[in-house]
Amino acid sequence: MFYELISSMAVLVRSKLIRCALVITILSIIIATGQSLELLGMLRPLPSVLGVLSLGGMALLWRDISSKVKGENRTLSSLLSQYFAVKVVGWLGKRQRGKLEADTQNIRQVQEETLLKRLRKTADTRYGKQYDFSSIKDCEAFRTRHPVTTYEHYRELVARVAAGEEKVLIAEKPLILAMTSGTSGASAMLLSTKDTNTEFFLQGVAVCLDAMRRAFPATDSLQRTTKLFYSPTFRQSEAGIPIGPNSSTPASSRHMLNLYTTPAPAFQVPSERDTLYLHLLFALKDPSVGTLESNFASTVFYAFSALQERWQELVEDIKLGRVSPALALEPGVRASLEGQMKPDPERATQLLTHFQQGFVGIARRLWPQLNLVLAVDSGSNQIYGEMLRERYCQGIRFYSPFYAATEGLIGVNLWPEEERRRYLLCPRSMFCEFLPEASLDQETPEKHTLLMEEVQEGHSYELVVTNASGLFRYRMGDIVKVIGFHNQCPVVEFQYRRGQMLSVRGEKVSEVMFLGALKRAISQWPGAQLVDYCCAESAIMGESCGGSDPHYQVFVELKGVRNLTEEQRYKLDQCVQEDSAVYKSFRFKGSIGPMRVQMVAEGAFKELRKQMMAFSNTSANTFKMHRVLRRKEYADFLLGKTI
Repeated sequence: MFYELISSMAVLVRSKLIRCALVITILSIIIATGQSLELLGMLRPLPSVLGVLSLGGMALLWRDISSKVKGENRTLSSLLSQYFAVKVVGWLGKRQRGKLEADTQNIRQVQEETLLKRLRKTADTRYGKQYDFSSIKDCEAFRTRHPVTTYEHYRELVARVAAGEEKVLIAEKPLILAMTSGTSGASAMLLSTKDTNTEFFLQGVAVCLDAMRRAFPATDSLQRTTKLFYSPTFRQSEAGIPIGPNSSTPASSRHMLNLYTTPAPAFQVPSERDTLYLHLLFALKDPSVGTLESNFASTVFYAFSALQERWQELVEDIKLGRVSPALALEPGVRASLEGQMKPDPERATQLLTHFQQGFVGIARRLWPQLNLVLAVDSGSNQIYGEMLRERYCQGIRFYSPFYAATEGLIGVNLWPEEERRRYLLCPRSMFCEFLPEASLDQETPEKHTLLMEEVQEGHSYELVVTNASGLFRYRMGDIVKVIGFHNQCPVVEFQYRRGQMLSVRGEKVSEVMFLGALKRAISQWPGAQLVDYCCAESAIMGESCGGSDPHYQVFVELKGVRNLTEEQRYKLDQCVQEDSAVYKSFRFKGSIGPMRVQMVAEGAFKELRKQMMAFSNTSANTFKMHRVLRRKEYADFLLGKTI
């Protein structure tokens, strides 16, 4: 088996250098897993091969490492581990990309194989027996037998899993009970399995890293990444199953932490504010940072906002070689972190000069070799990506790699260099069906589902998925628009969440439509720059909205202006009328009252974010701002912040 592993890798990977790296990596893994004596004994007939590896191979290896851009103050072991990781994932990415390309040429068969694989694995569960999954042989039989579902269909079943009952929805015990972000309603608790994580890595991470390196060759370096993520708080179910977010966390990435600028002890700090300070501190220490990474562009934006507030404190810490005494740190954590600090007045002087020049384009000045911001900046994160590009990260390329949710991987962005965010659906991740947008409010929309090969370019659909974690024909609530095809596979653009639609009279103004109108209106407000926004329908606000005709309450946080005239506020209403003929007709009839635009104080949305996260137990890693508020408490909070 060991010989087969080495030889198969050697055939697949042409470069001698990479072959050497892979073999050395395999030897390291064998030693680390305690299998060294037996397996290394098998290598005794190969002394010449080992000799070549130890001399010629290492010479080639070091030459390639020396040719790459590297971070400062790197140890040999950290360089080697990063080098091997990049090479192995690079090889894997090319392999997975090839598989994806082949799959997109035979969508119907691949989708059916994906579905039947899911059904076979759950056939012996109580749920699988209820629907007789073992007898289903094709897509049509499945769609005939199983109804289209929503979360209410699973609520009691998930509760049984949480209580410890086995083989309810899935064959194995879930890794975690994953909480959704609650953007369009109450948070739901879903199952997360090993298969879900494996598929996300192979079909998502590996493929997107391959696309990234093809588009941005400079990212194939040995620079460190500043990854902005936090250690979420998990609670336990009755059966001891962790309950929390299903996203990349420091714990799940513990073997990769040496690739990041933030030292591992920082992730033991419970406060998000203090952890963010440490992210910024150790990123500023390293002028050779190559990538800024986070799940969402909003997290990167909040980080730069914090940097703008606390830069003087950070510069002082770097100058003195300390960690700010204002941070509430355990003594052991503080000692570990300060052990990695040393006085650096030269870097502090550089930083001071950069900050005194202002914050427009600050990222490039702080890190001259910064190649990329790697974060999702589509959907509700679109405005944060735009603000980063316009202000803090001018001239830096952005890559929005995935379209994913708690339910699993949905699509990958194979076109990193394009500004328009489009995602190729992953045909082996989930079995997908599509509800035409026009049928969403019908009594029996399930009669109208289409398959991947049946959707039409230019049309919008709600996604209905069957995944590896016990969801079958599940309405996700995501509306996507098919904007083209890659071979036979649909390429989609996220439009909106069903629960994030404005509709006081049935007019249905989507998030993407409203944001477009808001941006046009703001462009006509001299000096105004959008920081954040959300809306509420007057019905949830009760007496606090004045009791007039149904209307929208719009809360905006702006920079560059202190107030808005009534004429400027009405401009937003006009822009929405221009985009929505139905809204315009209701306004003309007087069925919908004029929009009320409320300008809120600086920092109001940061405070709202904290409230939302606390209420929903959402992690900072997965939080998405609600664009349509469904809780009166949130709307009342913003009313209290009105200027």
